Amino acid sequence: MHWQDFITIDPEVCHGKACFKGTRILVSVVLDNLGAGLSPEEILRSYPSLPPQAIQAALQYAADLDRERLVPLPA
Repeated sequence: MHWQDFITIDPEVCHGKACFKGTRILVSVVLDNLGAGLSPEEILRSYPSLPPQAIQAALQYAADLDRERLVPLPA
């Protein structure tokens, strides 16, 4: 699976933030929910327009971002 099949970045949609194709659901919302401890099933119940593969796509997208960007940690 490629995250690009599920996620889009369009300056005309959600101010250019990454969201799931055909929706205005931000990828960051799904990642925040996962980080808060919600299960994929709970997230999909909250956002029924998302396909089950959206969770995996969000994780792959985040992993790709992490490989490309260094975030300094406080000393």
